[in-house]
Amino acid sequence: QVQLVESGGGLVQAGGSLRLSCAASGRTFSSYTLGWFRQAPGKEREFVVAITWRTWSGITTYYADSVKGRFTVSRDNAKNTVYLQMNSLKPEDTAVYYCAMTTNNGGYASGSAYDYWGQGTQVTVSS
Repeated sequence: QVQLVESGGGLVQAGGSLRLSCAASGRTFSSYTLGWFRQAPGKEREFVVAITWRTWSGITTYYADSVKGRFTVSRDNAKNTVYLQMNSLKPEDTAVYYCAMTTNNGGYASGSAYDYWGQGTQVTVSS
């Protein structure tokens, strides 16, 4: 089993920054994908960013078009933590942000591809 715990959410003004953390515990895997998704009130969950680690190819990152150039994903292997640095935040970034993990090599942008989910952290961007 894997436990994922998000932190770092909060209230920020438009143009501001936040850094979310996703700490993983439990089983460790040599290859995995960790994704960030978000869900705003009344909207479907949407893909934000994913970072994959494969022993044969290293790290690959994927970003939704809506966050490219503003969000950056990174990881600290020693801490089993993945970070989502969010800059130039907009009111439309307001949502509950979830991290999720999968060891499958399938798609990274679909929530159904993930096996483990965190509880979510609220991000609110005021205009």
